Amino acid sequence: MNVWIAIGVTVLGCYAVKLAGLLVPAGALERPMVKRLAALLPVALLAALTAEQTFADGQVLVLDARAAGLGAAAVALVLRAPFLLVVAAAVLVTAGVRAMGVG
Repeated sequence: MNVWIAIGVTVLGCYAVKLAGLLVPAGALERPMVKRLAALLPVALLAALTAEQTFADGQVLVLDARAAGLGAAAVALVLRAPFLLVVAAAVLVTAGVRAMGVG
């Protein structure tokens, strides 16, 4: 029964957040600082998630094959490669490093 209570609380919380977003006055959203924050926040959150998934293993920082894959993706991005090529480079480098037994 506790699982259903958690699901219900989560549903209500998600609905409350969505409702709060709809209740913000349009004038408040037109401010330059709010627009800039809204543009930068998703990038910062995605960068934090990527860093956490790449360099963390529980409570420990690690440097393994995932870091090599992230580096390959960064190089592909600097070279302005298409997105699928960026992902493919990351996958191939990560798999290659793991196959060599390094990470």
